[in-house]
Amino acid sequence: MRVTRALGANTWIWTSPLTDKTLAELAPKIRAWGFDVIELPVENVGDWDPGRTATLLDSLGLSATIVVAMGPGRELIGADRETITTTRDYLRRVVDIAAAVSAPVIAGPIYTSVGRTWRIGEAERRGCYEQLRDSLEPVVRHAMGAGVTVAVEPLNRYETSLINTVDQALEALDGLPAAGCGLGLDIYHMNIEERSITEAIRRAAGRIAHVQVCANDRGAPGADHLNWPGIIAALDAAGYPGPLVIESFTGDNATIATAASIWRPLAKTQDAIAVDGLAFLMGVVGLTSSGPSSSTK
Repeated sequence: MRVTRALGANTWIWTSPLTDKTLAELAPKIRAWGFDVIELPVENVGDWDPGRTATLLDSLGLSATIVVAMGPGRELIGADRETITTTRDYLRRVVDIAAAVSAPVIAGPIYTSVGRTWRIGEAERRGCYEQLRDSLEPVVRHAMGAGVTVAVEPLNRYETSLINTVDQALEALDGLPAAGCGLGLDIYHMNIEERSITEAIRRAAGRIAHVQVCANDRGAPGADHLNWPGIIAALDAAGYPGPLVIESFTGDNATIATAASIWRPLAKTQDAIAVDGLAFLMGVVGLTSSGPSSSTK
C-alpha cells in the first residue's frame, strides 16, 4: 500500500553550522517550496536556540527532525571513559533539543566520529558492538523518556569501518529497545554498501526510524540512476511511515565540503537540490506541488 508521507530538507544543503539567523532565512523558503519537514543539525549545543526555533516552526507549520554531528572526539566505543561520557552527554542534550522542537527522532552515525576507520576482525567487531550497546543504552533510555527515537545510521566504508550495512546495524543494536532505538537509513550510503537497497530495506522492517534521501552523487533525488519507485515501495512494504528528508551539502563551507567530499557543484544551485528533489519525490509518492521549480527561479 502506498504511504502518503511527509517530505523534508536538511539545512546542511545550504549552510554549516546552522544559526538562528540562517534558520530564520531558510525555514520560510523551505516551507514555501512545499516541504513539510526541516531537518536541523546540532553540530554544537548552543548553535541555535530551541525555544526560538520551536516558535518559528510552529508559525510556519513545519515539523522538525534532528541530526547529530559526530565530529572528532565524539566516540561511544574504543575511547577513554571521559570521551564516552562527554559524547553521551552531548547526545542526551541533543535529545532534549529534539523534544523542545517536537522532533520525533535524532539521527546520525551515533557510534564513532565520521572518518574514523581501522581494520576490524570479527571478534573485535562483536566486542565493539557490545560496547556500543552499553554506551548507547543510557541515551536510548533518556530518549524514550522524552518521546524521542535514536536512529543509528550506517555509513559507507570510506567514512567508518564499524557499521556500513543494515545487517551490521541490526546486529549492533540487537537488545536495545526498538521503541527507542532504530535505524537511520541514508540512500546515499546504501547505494555504495548494499547489494540490493530494496532487500536491505525489507530486512530492516520494524526497525526503520528515519530515512534520508539524495541522488547517488549527493545531488537531487531523481537526477541519478537509482530505482526510486522500488525504494519507496520497499519502504511502504516495510511499514515505515515517516518522512523522506533530502540531505546534501554545500561546497561553500570548507569544513563540511571536506568532511562530505563535496568537490564540485551537485546542481545549478543549492536551492535546486531541494526544489528539484522535492518535485521528483512528490511525483514518486503521488503528491502534487504548487511550489516553484528551479527552472523558474
